Amino acid sequence: MTNFAFMGHRVDKSIDAEQIAKEVRLLVNQLQIMGRTDLLLRAITVPTLEQLRTEAARGTLSKLIITKDFRLILAYGNREVVLTPVHRAVYLFFLKHPEGIEFKRLSEYHHELFAIYTHIMPDGDAIKMKETVDRLTNPLDNAINEKCSRIKSAFSALMDEYSASYYTINSQSTRLLPESPKVWFRRLKLISLPRELVVYEGEEP
Repeated sequence: MTNFAFMGHRVDKSIDAEQIAKEVRLLVNQLQIMGRTDLLLRAITVPTLEQLRTEAARGTLSKLIITKDFRLILAYGNREVVLTPVHRAVYLFFLKHPEGIEFKRLSEYHHELFAIYTHIMPDGDAIKMKETVDRLTNPLDNAINEKCSRIKSAFSALMDEYSASYYTINSQSTRLLPESPKVWFRRLKLISLPRELVVYEGEEP
């Protein structure tokens, strides 16, 4: 029998998770019958409730179609996510990196991001485009945050915030050296949309 500590308690890992879920469901029903949703919310906590809402949205996600000219189309309702070429370049770049990337390391991907941008705008002004990518990959410039904010707004205009959280470029903290007394984190930026929902009509940029 394997145990581990969780919030000051010993948790038995041999306990069946499905059985725990059934017991929780019974307790939830009892509190609801008693009209004590206030206690239910206190027990679940608001952060957990937000996680549950995000998980519930997962089952209703639309496929994201990348057209041959690199426009973004939500299959459900055939709605276009209207973005400028540079915003699309940033988005497609992060789609290619499901593992996530730290903003401070974007300079290492300058060539890749520029290549995607030129695929989207083959007749664009190469000098101006390079200057734009220079700013996007400069850790001292706020350009990348501005682009991610605009992308978030475009998706949020078409769906609820919980669904949008799968499509937008969000933060994820990964703990490093878990055995060390010091706590270190890698703050990654990534798109959590399951990649089986991404459909490329043409070649990937």
